[in-house]
Amino acid sequence: MSERASIPASHVAAVVVGNGLEFYDFLCYALFSVDIGHTFFPTHSSSVSLLLSLLAFWLGFLTRPVGAMVLGPLGDRIGRKPVMLISFIMIGVAMLGLALTPGYAQIGIAAPIFALAFRLIQGFALGGEVGPSTAYLIESAPAHRRGFYGSMQYTSQDAAIMIASLVGLVLASILSPHDLHSWGWRIAFLLGVVIVPFGILIRRRLPETLHAADDAALAPDATTGSLTFATRVRPHLKIIVLGFLLLAGTTIGVYVKDYMTTYAIDTLHTSSMVAFGVSFVASTCAVSFNPLGGALSDRLGRRPVMLVSAILLLVLIIPAFWMIVHFQSTAMLYAMIALVSIPFAFVTPPILVMLTESLPARIRSGAVATVYAFAISIFGGSTQFVVKSLITLTGNPLSPAFYWTAATVFIVGAILFTPETAPRVLAGRKP
Repeated sequence: MSERASIPASHVAAVVVGNGLEFYDFLCYALFSVDIGHTFFPTHSSSVSLLLSLLAFWLGFLTRPVGAMVLGPLGDRIGRKPVMLISFIMIGVAMLGLALTPGYAQIGIAAPIFALAFRLIQGFALGGEVGPSTAYLIESAPAHRRGFYGSMQYTSQDAAIMIASLVGLVLASILSPHDLHSWGWRIAFLLGVVIVPFGILIRRRLPETLHAADDAALAPDATTGSLTFATRVRPHLKIIVLGFLLLAGTTIGVYVKDYMTTYAIDTLHTSSMVAFGVSFVASTCAVSFNPLGGALSDRLGRRPVMLVSAILLLVLIIPAFWMIVHFQSTAMLYAMIALVSIPFAFVTPPILVMLTESLPARIRSGAVATVYAFAISIFGGSTQFVVKSLITLTGNPLSPAFYWTAATVFIVGAILFTPETAPRVLAGRKP
């Protein structure tokens, strides 16, 4: 297998920053769901208002598969760079629109309609972002560092949550609860809008990677160039199904973690500052350990890193939540969130890298985008609504732990059938 010079780190950073901003916008909704519910979906019951807000959060996931199926394959035809630009511009429009839409008290039913419309645009744009950006990262990497480069996809997502949580902490510390609920949350979205023009400028300068690969694992499949996307995908159905199962399980974990800010406020009845601190702790652990998980998978293999980390996570989830509920203190809350966030940070990067590097270049962007988007749409968009509903119906604050544990069981099972794809490990197995 030939080695090629990697694309400069500054170009990879441009992809990571742009991807992070798109997820910052999308995930800000989760962090400020209580405030958004108060603004756009006011009712006499705070629980109903929150459920309506989470339902809108869920509906925003419906357009992610549409965006993936439209923009993902487009990235395989015209290149990764132009599609990343399109998705980035769309997310900027949606971010600005949601931030500036008046509340229900000002314009009535038009408020939730506009909010939902911008939410659907967000989903479409983000659905089309993951495939091209992940393909770009993998294609930018030397073969022996694909795990590390690919881990930047999740690192950028978690960095976005960390920054959003930090913004929430600052806003909660300088604004009264009334001001934060009424208009303060809009500042978080407007801060992201400010970065959009710079992100567009940076992405316009990126080189294209669609035809840059020259090794066997990443080479374009010239024999299938005239076939339809569905026909070209068919030979890779096994890895696509496994990838879907793995991404579905990890998606539930991601959005249970993201719900912990709302969980702290709504179930544990903590202050907003403590609640935003939960997401900050979780995302800081992820940003710190995602790259390590990717790098270890380059050296030890994708399967061992995924399997050991997933089993450790499986053992820890329920005890960690039990400690949170029975010893309700800020220190215990933060410690237990860190405890489950660290092994989870090792699980996620190798999964996406394994799926991406297993697919030929001509279908990589579209297939990864579509698989990822459907997993996110079905399981990510529903997770927070399901968790809140389970807590409401059962009265059991451990409901998130049970749901996450069940998802992790499926992750472990799918890993057992997953092939090894790390080039260094495969090279070591050759006679």
